[in-house]
Amino acid sequence: MESQYLKQCLGDCLKKGLAEVVEHRPADPIEYLAHWIYRYRRNLDEGEKRMLESAELEREREAALAELEILRKREEEERMIQQKLEEQRQAELEQEREKAELEQEREKLELQSEEDNVQLQQEDQKMNLQIDLEHLI
Repeated sequence: MESQYLKQCLGDCLKKGLAEVVEHRPADPIEYLAHWIYRYRRNLDEGEKRMLESAELEREREAALAELEILRKREEEERMIQQKLEEQRQAELEQEREKAELEQEREKLELQSEEDNVQLQQEDQKMNLQIDLEHLI
């Protein structure tokens, strides 16, 4: 049971550390192993820290991408709204143009009607004059 604990907690570290001691054959192998284990632990801590930072950066990147997507959708919605407003404005301008044309046509017809009325009145006057002349003669 104790050997299992040592194997689980220190096995990899001690294996690598002892291999380093054998490879380098320092004058004080205990001190060398102690420093090596200290550096090993510091590297593990830094590795965990880097993994945590990497995970945090990934979350931030995903959040930024989500925000960019939201902004893109908003811009698309705004573009569509602007397009609809422009279409409405164009339709209103077209209606105003048609209204102006109809107003011009109405004025033209009124003027023509007035001219026709004046002409009829003139013809009536001519006829009345002719009738009066005939009565006088």
